[in-house]
Amino acid sequence: MPSRPPSAPPRSSLSPTLLPLLLLLPFTALLALVAARWSPLLALDRSLATAFHRTAVADPGLTQANRILSDWVWDPWTLRALLAVAVIALLCRRQWVPGCWVAVTAALGTALQQALKALVGRPRPVWPDPLDSASYAAFPSGHAMTAAVAGGLALWLLRLYGARRAWRWAATALVAVSVAGVGLTRVYLGVHWATDVLGGWLLGGALVAAAGLAYVRRYGSRYETRCGARPPTRYEARR
Repeated sequence: MPSRPPSAPPRSSLSPTLLPLLLLLPFTALLALVAARWSPLLALDRSLATAFHRTAVADPGLTQANRILSDWVWDPWTLRALLAVAVIALLCRRQWVPGCWVAVTAALGTALQQALKALVGRPRPVWPDPLDSASYAAFPSGHAMTAAVAGGLALWLLRLYGARRAWRWAATALVAVSVAGVGLTRVYLGVHWATDVLGGWLLGGALVAAAGLAYVRRYGSRYETRCGARPPTRYEARR
């Protein structure tokens, strides 16, 4: 009896290679439209922002809940602190390469988002009755990109170290809610345009996908352990 279906190798080798491009191409197109101040895109952003702002002004309780989620729970510094804990834990276990890989990817994401903000220089929404405040330019959203990078790296580590399928599914659900939620709160609070959030999601996902692909090409699908044990395969991890 064969140990795996014949089509498994092509599928597993093709998808990770294409994923960074599938995320980077739409981001590049969106970046070009935002930089060019394409009027249909600006009109769509303004329409969505106005609708969200009207709802937020009418419901102070929900707005306060969104501020807590956006400014504390899903704040970029909160997510970076969680990544720092993961990096320290890896380094303490002498997992030098994965630990450094996570740290460098996260730092690169922060540098990339700030460079693009300065380069594009997109103004944030301005309201006569603002509900929250934010610094720096708008595109891409730092909250959305940091959530995508932090969540993507967490899922990558779980897969790299052969976490059980149930844990990976639970973590995927939590990351999906967090990434979607932080983007929604930024638009709801009127500090970002919807396309800022979309750009942050796409660029953050592309960065993590590229980092994961580079790791696999350099080190394979194995992970480092102190005793040099081989990680479980995909089929062993599903048992």
